Amino acid sequence: MRNLWIFISRYNAFFFFIIFFTIGIILTLKNNAYQRSVTLNSTNEVVGSAYERLNVLKRYLNLGQVNDSLANENAKLKTELLALKEVDSSKTVVVNDTVNNVQFTYQSAKVIKNSISQRNNVITINRGSLDGIEKDMAVISPQKGVVGFILDVSPHLATIRSLLHSNTPISVSIKKNNALGSLVWGDGNFDYRKAFVKEIPNHFKTNLKDTVITSGSGGFPRGIEVGTVSRKLNNGDFEINLFNDFSTLQYVYVIKNKLAAEQKALETPKLPNEQ
Repeated sequence: MRNLWIFISRYNAFFFFIIFFTIGIILTLKNNAYQRSVTLNSTNEVVGSAYERLNVLKRYLNLGQVNDSLANENAKLKTELLALKEVDSSKTVVVNDTVNNVQFTYQSAKVIKNSISQRNNVITINRGSLDGIEKDMAVISPQKGVVGFILDVSPHLATIRSLLHSNTPISVSIKKNNALGSLVWGDGNFDYRKAFVKEIPNHFKTNLKDTVITSGSGGFPRGIEVGTVSRKLNNGDFEINLFNDFSTLQYVYVIKNKLAAEQKALETPKLPNEQ
């Protein structure tokens, strides 16, 4: 307390100046309408500008939450859209629960780690077994294109065997003629923007810029656009430009196939004594 009194007595002139200056401003504003109006307008402008910048900061800090919300909403819309596509428009069909009657549903996930420069690239997402994610589920991007398959799963996280992986063949077809082939990456050219389609029968005519889509086998719904043909190779294979840009991948959709277990059991080769 003694030090406080010493400080006040030493700088009393300054404190008296502040007090009298404040009183003078108050009296001026109170008794002069013009000065009061100018001061209020200036104060409102300063406060308004401060609130505007604060709101911009709040919106920026909430971008992650907004993006997550949009990704979840898009997943629901994709599921509902797929349900509508599966309805035969030539018949009168009443669908009471499109989510439960459709074969494929979508689960949004955020990419937390990604690589594109390795021979075998792996992606990590923020969904795991507690979210219903299982090994070998197919994964696509929000825009266009396939991403890969679920590789390993923990309770809260999962890894994806990316399309940019030497062991990720995907069944595809040429959109215009339904010619079936196999999509692979690498083959001596490890460019994250390109892949190769093999095993297209020779009697199917394939041209540059033809669209390549998923065939409906291997966990992907039919018709997901993968890329366009950019070059025909000497061995009969085709190079394609991928629609999906793996270098900017932030969100993905994990596809849950209700018939996956049944299809896998049916397609698994049986031993002679089991036939």
